[in-house]
Amino acid sequence: MIEIVFKGERKELYDNPQQFPFIVGDYVIVEAEKGEDLGIVNQVGSVLERKKIEGKIRNILRKPTTKDLEIYRDNRVKEFDAYQLCRRKIADRFLEMKLVDVEFQFDSNKITFYFTAEKRIDFRELVKELAAIYKVRIELRQIGVRDEAKRIGGYGGCGRKLCCTTFLKEFEPITTQCAKEQNLPLNPQKLSGICGRLLCCLMYEREFYQQQTEKLPMVDSRYVTAHGEGTVISVDVFRETAILQFSEEKRETFTVEELAQFRQIEVPQKS
Repeated sequence: MIEIVFKGERKELYDNPQQFPFIVGDYVIVEAEKGEDLGIVNQVGSVLERKKIEGKIRNILRKPTTKDLEIYRDNRVKEFDAYQLCRRKIADRFLEMKLVDVEFQFDSNKITFYFTAEKRIDFRELVKELAAIYKVRIELRQIGVRDEAKRIGGYGGCGRKLCCTTFLKEFEPITTQCAKEQNLPLNPQKLSGICGRLLCCLMYEREFYQQQTEKLPMVDSRYVTAHGEGTVISVDVFRETAILQFSEEKRETFTVEELAQFRQIEVPQKS
């Protein structure tokens, strides 16, 4: 099993029946739905056997020749031209859709146009016009804004490449509850990625915060201690401590173990 990556971070698994020796970064010709495609080896090794596979697994056909690589580079130029042409056609027809990317299959038997739209678009006439121009199979594929970011790529606020272009395989549903659980300010500008949706990384530590929340007391909980009655004003999920306020001037920090020895007299209602 070998994982091949194509334009727009599209990844698929392929069999290597002829046992060609490949390393990561090699170009490779593979079977396509109707014809051939060219991609780059992204991953090799036994770990791929454990990946979830849906549908038929196609085969690797051969290593590309110098001429194949020239065709591959020519296709990149053709994709740019097709992108510009399709944008003009969309504008001419006043279609409410945004063209994101164009991908030529290696053998040019199929051209895929990726777009985003707020609602369902009737693009049948556009497909007919494009098919008449290129005389090959035309596919218009609607994708979401998160898929758009994955295809285009970029860098997040952390300074690293977008997670969706590097390792994320599927997009999980994310809500502002993830931010609330981590005590993050509900600022859309800081919580949103370049796609305009909530950051995927809000999910990475969610399980940790949920586990810590079970250990730690809720803010506004009241305890009877040796210092008197105190109210929890903040918690530290990493140090597993809580700060109790006894008066305007007096505050003390206690660990979870120390709090367990005190009597809790008031538990706030969860919002």
